[in-house]
Amino acid sequence: MAKPSKPVHVVPQDEGWAVRREGNQRASSVHETQAEAERQGRTAARAGETEFYLHGRNGQIRKRDSYGNDPNPPKDKN
Repeated sequence: MAKPSKPVHVVPQDEGWAVRREGNQRASSVHETQAEAERQGRTAARAGETEFYLHGRNGQIRKRDSYGNDPNPPKDKN
């Protein structure tokens, strides 16, 4: 089984918004707007089948989505 990709975070930085893999110092990409960074981050998370985290200007997580093996799957058994 392949090792899962590291989660993807969209975080604020001086030059705009950065798309960064968890644990990495450098950004994968930097964008002028949060919306542009979110699109790129979600694409990377889908491709890597991993978690996606969107942070606000204060650094707190605003949204999160799972595009792979969800560590907290729904308990609904429908």
